[in-house]
Amino acid sequence: MAKYGSEVYQNYDLPQQIPKKGIATAKTIIEAKREVKVIRETDVIVVGGGPGGIAAAVAAARGGAETILLERYGHLGGMATGGLVNIIPNLGDIYGEQYIGGFCQEVIDRLAARGAADFPEKRFWGKSEASVVDMYLKANMMHFYIRKNQKGEYVVLYTAVIDPEVAKDEMNTMVLESGAELLLHTWVTAPIMEGNTVRGVIVENKSGRWALLGKVVIDCTGDGDLLPGVGVETIDYMVPGSRIAQFGFVYWIANVDLQKYDEFVASEPEKHKEITQEIINKGGWPFFCRGLLKHQEGVVWIHRLIGSLHQTDAEEMTYIDVKTRNQSVKSWELLRKYMPGFEKSFIMLSAPQLGTSGGRRIIGEYFLTAKDMDTDKPFEDTIAIFADNDRGELSLAYPRTHIPYRALVPKETEGLLVACRAFSADHEFSEFFNLIPHCMCFGQAAGAAAAIASKDGASVRNVDYNALKRELLKHGAILP
Repeated sequence: MAKYGSEVYQNYDLPQQIPKKGIATAKTIIEAKREVKVIRETDVIVVGGGPGGIAAAVAAARGGAETILLERYGHLGGMATGGLVNIIPNLGDIYGEQYIGGFCQEVIDRLAARGAADFPEKRFWGKSEASVVDMYLKANMMHFYIRKNQKGEYVVLYTAVIDPEVAKDEMNTMVLESGAELLLHTWVTAPIMEGNTVRGVIVENKSGRWALLGKVVIDCTGDGDLLPGVGVETIDYMVPGSRIAQFGFVYWIANVDLQKYDEFVASEPEKHKEITQEIINKGGWPFFCRGLLKHQEGVVWIHRLIGSLHQTDAEEMTYIDVKTRNQSVKSWELLRKYMPGFEKSFIMLSAPQLGTSGGRRIIGEYFLTAKDMDTDKPFEDTIAIFADNDRGELSLAYPRTHIPYRALVPKETEGLLVACRAFSADHEFSEFFNLIPHCMCFGQAAGAAAAIASKDGASVRNVDYNALKRELLKHGAILP
């Protein structure tokens, strides 16, 4: 079980006991063979338009590769937008040094220019400025913004929040400006295989069933949706009650009078505790984070975590989605009825997709484990450095963790890269390093590598690392 620092929230939910009808036990049928029209032949196919997929498509196109990005929803951003997981954490370490730059920083910069991102000023990173620390503590954002340094002082991390609606628009712009083609409302149903080589994908949408062929395919689905059809060796072990063994459901409540709420808490703390407990007793959830986006005063964010070891099981997803949406509306009704400040509030947004935290992972050319967190030594093929902030004393000793390119390359499969939560790592490593900014780093590296492989006619397994490093540095990545 992963061990967190004492200041990090770690009371995660245990798996739900869910009744299932057993879809897997149904009898089988034989599908008829059919010809499928090839609608594209391109250099790079990116599957999934979440944080990793956007980065991969932009990086591949900027690297000169003809690229297409396929996304099942009508918008980009994945968990960062559709999942309302709009917090981009751990961009720098406890000491104030930034490690994640590149595409992720570009997204933040572009959104900040539109007033759609918020983060602490650089002069406060790694510092114990009381007013800044207190602001994030009051917002109930300690888990994302505050850690203890070697003196036991609370210090501020470089973490950003983004406006998911503006981000959807900006991400479209970034993909199209790069020269990549974008195809939304399209579900990738299967890989096209030739022996152990991925040659393309089968897609379905309202226009029909089609085939796309490419020199390199990048799985950025988050859940490694292509992997079962490819035959790649995977694992999906998760510790019950861990962070990655959770679904997340997020909703925002607007028009909250936070001044009235604060005055009530200050003047009648015992009454506040009484109401909080009453809401809990009635099956509600009275806890919230204060929205940090400057143009959204009176908005609070509620992040519910629901334990799950089967995050690609449609029956489990359906059960949890229905149950959690019901609980969310009930919680808001109870807050509106009992909690001062919520009288005129309303649910502003609820995530159209469940947040997923874990799932299947590849066994790659390099398999990252817990021991790789307890060293400062970079790999010869390092493609990203991650701030290690969540492990208490161990984070103080080892504030950075390195990622090798080989962790994106499946064993014994050609033409495929994996640039999402399904990268090659065990449970312990994934527990800390499969968040949104991490996936953007995976995507940027995979996209750049795919462009090089396509141009050189080489296997993605044998991409020239020096050329890859130059391309990543050219676009702002932070490397050893």
